[in-house]
Amino acid sequence: MELRVDRIHKSFGEKGVLEGISFNANSGSAMGLLGRNGAGKTTTMRIIMGVFPPNSGHILVDGKPIDRKNMSIGYLPEDRGLYPKQPIDKQLLYLSRLRGCKTRDAKESIARWLKRLGMEEYASKKLNTLSKGNQQKIQLVAALINEPELVILDEPFSGLDPVNATILKDVVKEVISEGRIVLFSSHQMNYVEEFCDSIAILHNGKIVLDGKISDIKRSYDRNIITIRSQDNDVIEDFCNNTLSDIVTGTGRMRDELLVTLRAPEEMNSLVSALTAQRIEFDSIGIHEPSLAEIFVQYTGDEEEKSA
Repeated sequence: MELRVDRIHKSFGEKGVLEGISFNANSGSAMGLLGRNGAGKTTTMRIIMGVFPPNSGHILVDGKPIDRKNMSIGYLPEDRGLYPKQPIDKQLLYLSRLRGCKTRDAKESIARWLKRLGMEEYASKKLNTLSKGNQQKIQLVAALINEPELVILDEPFSGLDPVNATILKDVVKEVISEGRIVLFSSHQMNYVEEFCDSIAILHNGKIVLDGKISDIKRSYDRNIITIRSQDNDVIEDFCNNTLSDIVTGTGRMRDELLVTLRAPEEMNSLVSALTAQRIEFDSIGIHEPSLAEIFVQYTGDEEEKSA
């Protein structure tokens, strides 16, 4: 199954929010929708869900206009969307029934998901008695109880400690492996890289970069080599003083040595030269920019890019 956001324009009054954005998301993988606050991510999600229509453009599923009556959509919003003073099990049942699920099936699904997330003991509690992290887990249950075909996750790991984050990571991976379409939005780039095969970066209402993460990273210059070794100081001196014919400079990034070559094809010569000197290293490879670095490049102002 393929979700296609096709040339969507949206404005509120005279304020333009989306300017002809297009991207695809496919079942069995996660697509990261990224952007700074105000870039248009939430507006895009709400158009997909049918909260309001676009000014122009289309939301397509397998090439046809989306049929929201026959396609289940699960949504985890960045802001809390449940009732804080209502018992958890009752409002989950209400939401599931509202989406067309039979009472018996809804109760079974709620019990299963609460148990899966270790929350069954809180079923009759009011939401506002839970910690922020546990409230987020209930939000995820609300998004998944109807076994949606399209899952939209907006900052799903907000407020979670490492243990609960691990539980949610396992759930997200399961949802992806089950062949659903997952649209994932987060400012935590480590999670985006862990789950998403492809991304679309929104900036000022436009898509400024999209595609597979692996392809995007491979498009950058591949003449910077990353070396990890207990002898980084020795390697750096050797590169700068002896290998100046193939090395243009060196630098440090945490515990890694970065060696910039005159050309990518000089990597074999670098490895051979280090091996001949009996220099030991733990790892050596081509440096690729992090997703955070790419994000800043396409969405940051000049001061942020320089930093």
